Amino acid sequence: MKNRWVLNLVLLALIGGLVAFLYLRPEAEVEDVSKYEVSQLKLAGIHAVKAEFPAKAPVTFEKVDGYWHMLTPYKSRADQISVQRILAVIAATSEYKFPTTDLAKYGLDNPLVKVTLSRDVGEEVFYFGTYNTVTNQQYVSYQDGVYLLDVNYAEAAETQPIEMVDKNILAPSEAKALTGFDYGHLEQWEEVDLNVDIVDGQWKTNLAEAKLTQNDMNEWLEFSWKQNPAKSVEVYTPDRQQTYPSFKVKLSNGKTIHFDKHMESPELLLARPDEGLIYHFANDVGFNMLNPPLNNK
Repeated sequence: MKNRWVLNLVLLALIGGLVAFLYLRPEAEVEDVSKYEVSQLKLAGIHAVKAEFPAKAPVTFEKVDGYWHMLTPYKSRADQISVQRILAVIAATSEYKFPTTDLAKYGLDNPLVKVTLSRDVGEEVFYFGTYNTVTNQQYVSYQDGVYLLDVNYAEAAETQPIEMVDKNILAPSEAKALTGFDYGHLEQWEEVDLNVDIVDGQWKTNLAEAKLTQNDMNEWLEFSWKQNPAKSVEVYTPDRQQTYPSFKVKLSNGKTIHFDKHMESPELLLARPDEGLIYHFANDVGFNMLNPPLNNK
C-alpha cells in the first residue's frame, strides 16, 4: 500500500511539473510573412481594359455609364463579373517581390498575357510570364517589381471571349424600363394576339378569360426575365430573308426589342437580331418565359 502512495505522489509531481512547463514556457515566435501589394490602383479610376495574347486577337472592354461593354472581338454587353475577375489583379498581394532586371528569367520578355488598364491619367500595364512549378504560381510584372501570384489572375483574362458576353437577355436599363410583352406572333398565342402590359403599375392583358394575379405576374417577370441568365450565348448573323416565330418586349420609351424563337426543344433558343446573339435556355425555363401565368384554363 505504501509503495502505491509513493507511486501516486511521483506521478502527481510529474503532472504538476508538466503543467507548469506548458504554462510558463515562452510562446513560439510567429513568423511574420511580408505581403507585397502589387498596386495601389482603385477600381473607380479604370474605364477600359485590354487583354493581349501572342497568338489570338485581343479582348477589350470599356465602361459606359458604370456598365462594362465588350468592344472586341464582339461588340456586346459584357459579363460584369468576368471583367471584375480580370481587374482583381490590382488588389493582389504576394509573399515574393523580385527586381525587374532579368525579365527573361521569368518569361516576361515574351509575356503570355498583357493586361492594360486605362485611366484618365494614363495606362497601367501588367505582364504575365512563366509559371513557378514549386509554388504553382505565375510571375507577374508591374512597374518596378516582379511578383508571384495565383494563376487565376491570368486565367481570368484568358477566358474565351464568348464566355465573357453578358448572358442576361436584357440590359439593366432595358429590364428597368420594361412595360409589357407582345406575344402575338408565337404559335400558342397567335390566335388571341396575346399582349400583357403594365399600366399604372398594374398588369393588364387583352385575353378576356385570363385570371391573372399581380403577385404571380410580378414573380414571373422577376424570375423568368430579370433574374434568368441564359446557359450560354452564341454569335450569329441574322438572315433577313428567314421568318421565325417571334415576340416583342415593350419599353417605357415606346421602343420594342424584337426576339426570334429559333428553337423550343430540347432547349429554347432566342435570338436578338439587334445584338447578333442567340441565347440558350433550358426547355422548362424557356417555357415559363413565353407563357405568363394567366390562369386561363
